[in-house]
Amino acid sequence: MTAWTRRRLLTSAAATALPAAATALPAAGLATAAAPPARAAAATARSAEADVADALRALPGVRLIEERQDAEPGYRHFVLGLRQPVDHTNPAAGTFEQRLTLLHTAADRPTVLFSTGYQAVLTPRRTEPAVLLGANQLQVEHRYFGASRPADPGYAHLTIRQAADDHHRVVRLFRRLYPGAWISTGGSKGGMASVYHRRFHPHDVNGTLVYSAPNNADDRDDSAYLRFLETVGTPAAREALKAAQRAILLRRAGLVARYDAWAAASGDTFRLVGGADRALEIAVLRAPFMFWQRGTPADIAAIPGPGATSEELYTWLDDTAGLALYADTTARNYIPYWYQIGTQLGYGSFPTAHLADLLRHPGAAEPRSFVPRDVPLRFDRAAMPDIDRWVRRRGSRLLFVNGTRDPAVAEHFRPGGPGSRLLWAPGANHGADIADLSPADRASAEDTLVRWAGQEPL
Repeated sequence: MTAWTRRRLLTSAAATALPAAATALPAAGLATAAAPPARAAAATARSAEADVADALRALPGVRLIEERQDAEPGYRHFVLGLRQPVDHTNPAAGTFEQRLTLLHTAADRPTVLFSTGYQAVLTPRRTEPAVLLGANQLQVEHRYFGASRPADPGYAHLTIRQAADDHHRVVRLFRRLYPGAWISTGGSKGGMASVYHRRFHPHDVNGTLVYSAPNNADDRDDSAYLRFLETVGTPAAREALKAAQRAILLRRAGLVARYDAWAAASGDTFRLVGGADRALEIAVLRAPFMFWQRGTPADIAAIPGPGATSEELYTWLDDTAGLALYADTTARNYIPYWYQIGTQLGYGSFPTAHLADLLRHPGAAEPRSFVPRDVPLRFDRAAMPDIDRWVRRRGSRLLFVNGTRDPAVAEHFRPGGPGSRLLWAPGANHGADIADLSPADRASAEDTLVRWAGQEPL
């Protein structure tokens, strides 16, 4: 789970909608989630208010897994399964059940479509737009993550278009219960998924609020990330990070032994990445990026200095780069993430010149290290440039919120379509919110959400 997800699930999100776009091809045996006429939709919404649980059960392809008793007052929390096509262009490919969660407040309120870009989070926290608008919130688990895994042995149908078509079917189906305005939102990989959904189905929602979303328009050029990591913060902080990286690698033998011992005691292994030594080197390379992604100025003082013990170095690296991420128990859960990175989304680079004499595993931090060798990785160089062009030229009603100290958005989206904007939160990191913007930008962003949601004339 990204730092954005952990933080944003402690705040909240929003809602808004337009007439549905042309539907993707339905799978065999699946009902087409066509949007009902406005009068019928309003009647459906009124009946849904009487018993939303019954209304959910009546939606074609939906399974009500449970109603959890943990929602805040005024909301009901449902865990759902939706039967989706494995391949939206080929009904013969079969179906899978996609996990959804719903925070329902009222059928006549706006609805926020939300994704982390990974597995669904069952904590019933509203996103920032849902809080600001008093909206319903529908979370869509990304295909191939969590419980939403097709049975096919590879990841051939894990593409940005297939995921966008998943979201499209969700909106068309649930508009039967929520005929009002819809707004989509997400942060980091979830924000990327929201943008990709809009690219292929631009009229599904009234607007999209995107937080901290990278835009790797050209995966062959990582210079923006390298420049950012060589200029963010103060020179003293950057040098302290480099010194800590070197100190860890100079004590590699003892720290790898400790890492191996931890894995053995936990019943874990390093088969996917190829051993604890390789895993430690990957964590060291990623540490500055992850430090600036999540850290605050107060964390600079905690960077281990010249007199740091091996214990202090190991603890700092674990706190900064998350050593469990590279061991099999956790790493295998994120194979779909690395597959997407290695086939369409792209990835950044890290400065290595100061570590050149200490590195043993060239290319260890690349996506290939985290995807089984029998799964092919063929990079689609057309996918991200297409998204980038659409955002620059045609993407309408897109609001991007980024933090100025976030390395993930060193290469960021540059919206140019009607009603789209990019706002920067001064000093914020990968957890940037509307609340972190300047007072003027915050008021503007909140006003934009309200207008999208139809609480004022559009």
